[in-house]
Amino acid sequence: MRGKWTYDTHWQRGILFLVLCTLSLGTSSQVLYEISKGGAQKKSYVLATNKFVEMQFLDTIPNVFKCFAQCKKVVTEFAMQDYEAIAALRQAAILPDSVKLSNFYSESEYEYIDNSLRINLGMGLDKLCRMKPSYLTEMFRTELMRQWLQYDEQKSMNGFFESVAAERNMPVVGLDNIGETMYMLFDREPFHWQCTELKKVIEYPENEVKQERTLREMYRSGRLADIAYQVEGPNNTSSISFSDYKVYCSRNEQWVKRLKPILKEGSAFIVLDAIYLGGEKGLLQQLRAAGYRVRPVNRGLRAGKE
Repeated sequence: MRGKWTYDTHWQRGILFLVLCTLSLGTSSQVLYEISKGGAQKKSYVLATNKFVEMQFLDTIPNVFKCFAQCKKVVTEFAMQDYEAIAALRQAAILPDSVKLSNFYSESEYEYIDNSLRINLGMGLDKLCRMKPSYLTEMFRTELMRQWLQYDEQKSMNGFFESVAAERNMPVVGLDNIGETMYMLFDREPFHWQCTELKKVIEYPENEVKQERTLREMYRSGRLADIAYQVEGPNNTSSISFSDYKVYCSRNEQWVKRLKPILKEGSAFIVLDAIYLGGEKGLLQQLRAAGYRVRPVNRGLRAGKE
């Protein structure tokens, strides 16, 4: 009798374990979340995005357009519809006259970078030497993704909801101001490290492609926590490093403060890169810590169904 009781108990525990695993799959594999309570008068939503995923992927996310239709404003990292701000960003990408890129490389390194840029971008340092290294790194990375991941900016899911909002005269709110955006794009790392990083990306492009391919597949499976661990983990050898991730986490804390009046009013559709959302220090967890209820919109779906 005792043996039978033990067998049944283990069997029941096994069933319970499978049920919990299924529930875990259903609630963790998501990219669309609902934000409520915490003083919010109405629900808001946050959608994780990945710029290297085409906008057609949105059609596979249940209820995403329904949730968007219920909202009165779009919130994003930076309001790209502000053309004056975009012009300011372009100006910020230019090196000061007192700084020469050639002073930070040996002659052979400078020539190597020049040749690589000519081959991949169609322009060499004779035209690009006035641009900050972080800008050149992003240009080079983007071209890599075009070649290896078939990235097409016109087909990217990034910017889709901001564009629709602009067409409908919906407000588009940026969580960062122009100064903060300039810092994130061009100055969050010391200049000498930017130079080192540019050289590293050109020397080891496969690291960048491998990382973005991995992050893209994690995103398509809705594994936001895994994205965070992939970026902050020791195996990450790409240009988006652990130091960058720490900056993102610190900025998340500031974003939560700026989101409070937006969430209090409610009906906001928040669109942010998946890299900011998952993990213990991601924006979703920090919103929960601030008293909001954050849960997947499509609860109960299995992994890979989004």
